[in-house]
Parts: sequence; structure tokens; C-alpha cells
Amino acid sequence: MAAGLRKYVQAIGGTPLPHGILNTPCTDVRDVSDEHELLGVEWLALGCCPVQSWSDPCLDDESPGDVSPGDGPGPLKEFCRPETEHAEPITLYAGAECSAIGWTYAEARMHAKVTLDLGEQHGLEAAFWRSKLTADAIDLTPAEGPLTMAQGVAALEGCLAEAYGGVGTLHVPASAAALLGCCDLAREDPATGGLTTLAGNCVVIGAGYSAANTGPGNTLADPGTVWLYITGPLVIRRGPAVITPDRPGASVSTRTNDRNVLVERTYVVGTTCTVCAVNVQV
Repeated sequence: MAAGLRKYVQAIGGTPLPHGILNTPCTDVRDVSDEHELLGVEWLALGCCPVQSWSDPCLDDESPGDVSPGDGPGPLKEFCRPETEHAEPITLYAGAECSAIGWTYAEARMHAKVTLDLGEQHGLEAAFWRSKLTADAIDLTPAEGPLTMAQGVAALEGCLAEAYGGVGTLHVPASAAALLGCCDLAREDPATGGLTTLAGNCVVIGAGYSAANTGPGNTLADPGTVWLYITGPLVIRRGPAVITPDRPGASVSTRTNDRNVLVERTYVVGTTCTVCAVNVQV
């Protein structure tokens, strides 16, 4: 059928995956307007220092309150200096371009904005994977090669438990998500709708993770395998969407007569304590 006879209809909408990094109760997403927070943040790690046990039968009732506990008599207890952690900004964008004839500024602006709304989760997952997960992870894959999905999840949760006593986050590419159900590795919490492992860690299933699928050092996964990661909890600071230009006239190029509208948004994704990785078979 000739294109001129087709009826123009509304575009097909979409819904971001329900267990992605921005669409799960596992993640603390904070919409912020303070531009300083969007330049990057740092903090003292909390919960990464071990809690020690102590048993000394020679203790008496005297309490030297005016003496530092690091200077007292007898065996000294161990003290931990919290590490300073940080998170860098990630800026995502979506651009719309079309002929200025028959396409208004409002339509171009809406198209770019909706594109970002539908794709920001995918884009943020891929960026976080590259900038944090592959950059900082401890590789748990044995010399013998990739593990099964159940073995991989067990290894990751053990790694996190050694460094952090709280609830963490398991990061799974969408291409391997079905394998979580084979051994009942993840369950949906009826109260929140989020996915958790039997140990209680949150599960993020990312389409953007599948697009990357690289290991520590950003090395490509071998065919038939995927990389899984685990981290501490996630806090995501998300800035407002910024549209450029902010008026119709400036959106049209006098050279090409095309209309261009750009929508950008900045995110700062923070996690804590440790990042562990393992290669598994699919």
C-alpha cells in the first residue's frame, strides 16, 4: 500500500521493565534539585566495618571514663576507620530530529521527553554497569570456568555477607532472568512487588545489563555465559529533565531546516562496601 494512503495514528507506548534499576522497591530513587548533589557525592561508609566479639574474664567494675578505649590497659580492642566512598554523575540524553515542516516544537519536545522516560532505565543500567560494576568488582569465577546460576548466586551472596551485614543488591541481566526461576533463586515479595533471594537480598533485572554483559575490566562475556554482580544497597539521585532549546525558534537549523530538541537528565548512583562478580552459564 502506498505510504500516502496510510492513516497517521498515535505512537505505540511502552512500559519499562518492572524490576529494573529505577522501577523496583529495592532501589532508593531520590529526585533532587540541588545541582551540587548532581555533580557527585561522597560519604563515610556505614556498615562495612566488622563488629567484633570480646571476652575477658579479668574485667572488673571500674570504668576509666577519662581514658580513650584505644589507650586502656590490657589487650586492645580493634578499631576500624570508615572509608570515604563516592559516586560520580551519569548524564543521559535523548534527541529528536525531523524536518521543521509539519513537525512542531511541541511535538519534537514531547517525542524526546517520552523517549527519555521510556529508555532512561535501560540507559542508566548500561552506564552503571560500565562505570561501577565492571570497574570495581572482585571476580569470583573459578579457574575451572563459569558456574551454574545457583552456584553463582550463592558465591555472590557469600562474598557480600563477608563484607556487609545488611541487605544488598543482586544485578542480573534480563537475558538470564528466567534462570532465577529454575531453582527458585528469587521470589516476588507480595507486599512490595520487588524480587528477593532466599537470603533476603534484592534483585535488579536489567535490560541495560544484557546490552553490556561484560566482566571485570569490561571484558566481553564468552558465548553462552553472562556476568552477575552483587553490591550493597543502591541510592540513586536523579535530577530534573532539561530540555534544549527552551523555545521553538532556536530548535530549527537554518542550514538544514531540521528541528532538533534534546532532553538530558543527570543521575548519581551510589552503593557501598563491596562489588563482587561471577560468570555463569546460560
